[in-house]
Amino acid sequence: MSTYFVLIPSYNTGYRLSETVREALAFAPQVFVVVDGSTDGSDRFLDGLARSERRVRVLRRPCNGGKGQAVLDGLREAFRLGFTHALVMDADGQHPAALIPEFLNVSRGHPEAMILGVPIFDRAAPRVRVIGRRLSNMLTNIETFGAIGDSLFGFRVYPVAPLLAVMESRGWMRRFDFDAEAVVRLIWRGLPAINLPAPVKYLRRDEGGVSHFRYGRDNVLLAWMHARLICEWAFRRFRSSRH
Repeated sequence: MSTYFVLIPSYNTGYRLSETVREALAFAPQVFVVVDGSTDGSDRFLDGLARSERRVRVLRRPCNGGKGQAVLDGLREAFRLGFTHALVMDADGQHPAALIPEFLNVSRGHPEAMILGVPIFDRAAPRVRVIGRRLSNMLTNIETFGAIGDSLFGFRVYPVAPLLAVMESRGWMRRFDFDAEAVVRLIWRGLPAINLPAPVKYLRRDEGGVSHFRYGRDNVLLAWMHARLICEWAFRRFRSSRH
């Protein structure tokens, strides 16, 4: 029997964290929040909420380790408790909590698959981010033969055990490289992907929008990730052609 929870990693996301958790609770059977070394006080309400709402579980990391590390901590705890599937969503208000039931229902019909959101952008989306995403998607299409609708959109349902196995087998996928590398490696393990459209909101600062993406640092991280994946993909192709 499949058991589901929503996993929200958070680092200094301001008041949007409170709104995101409460929106998720309106649709989710269980919510795990991993506070990844936040220093802005955005998580102060969580302990009280967890005491009054049994569907909320809070995990705290002493220092910031990155999105992938926060997800990994949440997966380990959820696996220990017997959860089989995680819907991962960002804490900053960009992801559509109202689509949680649809994504979970599709997953229940295909429990062996990843259910991957494909973003529908509005006019507020930064052009440089959209262009960078296209490049990452082009490389991911090579690495997975076009199985992935979008490599970087983090609103997704994962089977917990395979994702946990992939992440614990390697030291990468701990920061911004998590979303793309995780799906590529899960495709390589034979997991099917179901791609579903999902609107994404880019919020202005005055709307509480927070972004920890750094164009130089994180684009270098993504470039190194794709270089590793392309080399491994080429080696796999070469090895298979020899047999």
